[in-house]
Parts: sequence; structure tokens; C-alpha cells
Amino acid sequence: LIACGGTAMTLLGVKASTKDIDFMVPNDKEYGYLTSILTDIGYKNEGGFRWKKEKEPFDIDLFVGKKIHTTELLKSPLDIGNHVFLQNIGRLYIGVINFYDLISSKLIRGTSVDFEDCLMLVRAKGKEIDKDLLKKHYSELISYDVSEERIRGHLDSFLDRLGKEVG
Repeated sequence: LIACGGTAMTLLGVKASTKDIDFMVPNDKEYGYLTSILTDIGYKNEGGFRWKKEKEPFDIDLFVGKKIHTTELLKSPLDIGNHVFLQNIGRLYIGVINFYDLISSKLIRGTSVDFEDCLMLVRAKGKEIDKDLLKKHYSELISYDVSEERIRGHLDSFLDRLGKEVG
């Protein structure tokens, strides 16, 4: 499992909590196995990626392959450099998506919470994030999106906000 979204932020120690649990399951067979276990323990698929169980405080969002919501990443999160290993729990491998995909996927969604999450991440891990590489990565990623023109300015808006904080 590769943590993404707010779950990645929480596991990185950047954010105190998250409203749901977000994981990518890059392997189709593992996705099928995991969803069968969730079904066995009472979770129901609410359509698409969302899984819910009555009286459970968190919903689980499971993204199969290399997609997060509607954003398809350029490379598999399992490729070298595309995630950071967190821990093994039994036979379960848990990693966290790389900073460039995490920021880009949040900026593409474009909500105010996603922008705030990106700001928190850069405040906490900014020395590990190359802004020129982020710009290049984001531009390449959105070039495949049907809403490319609409979301192109999200990175500029984010960098402007970041610049106002620093400057």
C-alpha cells in the first residue's frame, strides 16, 4: 500500500489527522484481495474508490494502479524514487507517495484544504523539495489531463502563496 492524500501527510508527521484513509494499491491482484477482505469484515463499496463501514469513524479510499482520484501519475508509485518506505506490518508493505506526486495530486484537486496541505508539506519538508523539479513534474502530469487549461494556474497560485510566506 502506498499512502497518498491526507494519509500521507499524517504518516509523514506533517498533519495531525485526516478525515479519511487514502491508499494506492498499485497491483490489481492485491487490490482484489484487499477489497475482498474489506467486504468480509463488513465494508461496502460506495462506488468508485470509497469504502465505508457502518459505525466506523473513517472512510477508506483505495485507488487502484497509479491513479489518485482522476489523476493518473506518470509512473507507478512502486518504481524506485516514487515512494518512501514507511514500514512492514506482517506481509503488508506500507510506503508514502513521493513529495512531487503528493503535491501535484493535491494541487490538481485544487481545494483550499489541498492547498493548505501543500503549504504544510513545504514548510516541513521544503529542503527536500526542488521547486524547479516540482514545476516540471506538475506541468508534465497535467499535460495528460482533460482539464489542463483549468488546472494549469493551480501551481502558480500555490507558489505565489508560498512566496508571500517566505518573502
